[in-house]
Order: sequence, then C-alpha cells, then structure tokens
Amino acid sequence: MSTAHGVSERKGLGGLPVPRLSFDEFMAFGRRALIRADVPVMIDLPKGTRGLGREGVAERLGNMKVTLFTEPSDKRNSRRWTTKEIRLREFFDDDRYQTDPGTWNRIVSNIRDSPADVDAILGFDAEELFDYRRSLNAANLWISHRGVFTQSHFDELENFNIALEGRKRFVLAPPGFLEYYPRSIARGFGDKSQAFDFDEVDRRRFPKLVSKLAERRELILEPGQMLYLPLGWWHQAESLDEMNINMNFWLRDPKILRRPYVLGVALYTAAYRKLKGVYNYQPAEAAS
Repeated sequence: MSTAHGVSERKGLGGLPVPRLSFDEFMAFGRRALIRADVPVMIDLPKGTRGLGREGVAERLGNMKVTLFTEPSDKRNSRRWTTKEIRLREFFDDDRYQTDPGTWNRIVSNIRDSPADVDAILGFDAEELFDYRRSLNAANLWISHRGVFTQSHFDELENFNIALEGRKRFVLAPPGFLEYYPRSIARGFGDKSQAFDFDEVDRRRFPKLVSKLAERRELILEPGQMLYLPLGWWHQAESLDEMNINMNFWLRDPKILRRPYVLGVALYTAAYRKLKGVYNYQPAEAAS
C-alpha cells in the first residue's frame, strides 16, 4: 500500500510494516530527512548498479589486512568475541573459516580512507551521499558465512547497511534502555541485551521487553537493497546464505543528545575498549 509522499510500505516477516523507498525517492528526501524521521526504512538501489561480489572483492582487496571476529556458534554466547588480523584472501581461501560448525567467523574492516575501493565495491559514488570520511564516521566492509548471528544490541551511530551478496535477516525494535535489560555496562556490554535473541524471549524473565517487541520490525535485506537503521534502535542480524557481503556506513548525528543512555553507554564503551585493547572500528590502512 502507499502512504504520503510516495512512500510505499511492505510487510516484513512479522511485526510492523517497514517503509520502502526507491533510490530516487531517497535522494529526493535526503539522508538528513530520514535521520530526522527516526524510523527504519528499506531503500532499493538503482537497477543496473553493479558492485563487486565475492570474486571481485577478493581480487581487489585480497591483500588488505582485515579483522577476523571469532565466537562460538551459540546465539546465547555470553563471552566477547576474539579477534585477529589476517589478509582478506586468507578468509576466502581457507574453508575452515566458513565450515567449522562450532565457530562463527566474520570479517570487518573500516575502509573509509579508501574511497576508490568503497566506490568499486558498491558500484556508485558514496562519499558525497554519506560523508563517511568525517571523524567518527565509518565505511565498514562486513563478510560472513551462513548462520553467523549478531546478538541484540544498539548502535550509537546512524546506520546505512547495503547488501552486496547474500541475504541477512534483521529483527529491529524501537529505542529504550531499561526495558531491554541491558547487560553489564562495567564490562563494556551496556549496548547489549540480556535477552540475546529477540526471537526467543523468556517473557517471565523479561516482562518489560514484551511491549517493545510488540513494535518490532522484521525483514530480509537482499542484494541491491539498503537498510536505514536509526541510532539507538535495537537490532539483531543473521546471515542466511553461504557468503554474505555488506557495506555499512556509520554516521554521527546530534540526535544522540536526545538519547542520553545511548551517549552514556557509547562514551563508557569507548573508554572500556581503549583500556582493554578491544577492536574499536578504527580506519584500516589504505589497501595497496
């Protein structure tokens, strides 16, 4: 069905409908208008957009050092992932990174300082569109295999996530803090919920979460689509295909001042990560 301003809506897998825009409508509204609206939106990229798939990414960026995140394949894992630096080609060439049933592996690299690589991966010029080279902003390359699950959490930055290869299922829920039963802030987990998986929530243990999940959105992000996810919105994601490649842009915005719990957790978490030497999404060295 259609709503005002030519925006169409589509039922997700469940929950409330997610507005959907064409790329032309997105350009007409502008990035800032979406940020002010403060609701998740699906955006269809222009037909004919041709970014790089797995083979193209491997050929162009294979020698780039990236961060490998590793954790047990357990949706309720309570421990922090481990990380190490590898060459991107190693991830593609070593089947163990993708077939070990007891382990989830994902690649992350903030390549904001390599705009030519960002454009090549996406198939269009994204620098002016997202202004991602400003301080604290990021242009992240994410690569994962089937089943990799990101537990429920919120981001302190505006998030534009583009699927390039493979599908991802997202569950989104509106802002809030105590209703989500946050994990220990002192241990750097304040942006994560004790209810690790919003698909299976113990209503007796987390009664205040029930009303928030009644406002959830569910969707599958497919290649050629972009998801706008506002800061402070809780979400989780699961890779559905053999190989998933995504680019996402994290953008700072003054909206965070209206969500003091997000700002507070962000500042504490940044200090915790620096103290503990935890990966903090700093820009990678430009690929050679």
